[in-house]
Amino acid sequence: MSSRLGDATVGSILAEYQTEVITRERLALYAEASGDLNPLHLDPAFARKAGFDDVIAHGMLGMALLGRFLTEKFSAAPLSQFSARFTGIIKVDQALLCRARLAARSRNSVTLELEALDAAGKLVISGSAVLATGA
Repeated sequence: MSSRLGDATVGSILAEYQTEVITRERLALYAEASGDLNPLHLDPAFARKAGFDDVIAHGMLGMALLGRFLTEKFSAAPLSQFSARFTGIIKVDQALLCRARLAARSRNSVTLELEALDAAGKLVISGSAVLATGA
């Protein structure tokens, strides 16, 4: 188990991670790879007709970036559970700030509260993860 995980108190922030900017090119690549070709993510005119200023990022792309944060920052502790709830819109051409806070500790695991904030500091994804820490 990471010493940071073992020494941290419940409620403390364990790690933060700034993602790369989610560009139009990245949206197009994600859309193609995922098969989610919804024009809301790709066509600015369509997005405006739907009431948005511009295209918006796929929620699952945001979740994938939150997952990358977990695997990069907590690679020593296997991920056994990961869930997310989309709470806001992820706008194009901005990065996300991902954060993990220690929520609970048991004998063999830790539970993390997760959040992803947009450039304005608004919560766009909340979630949780359980990391196996061993006995």
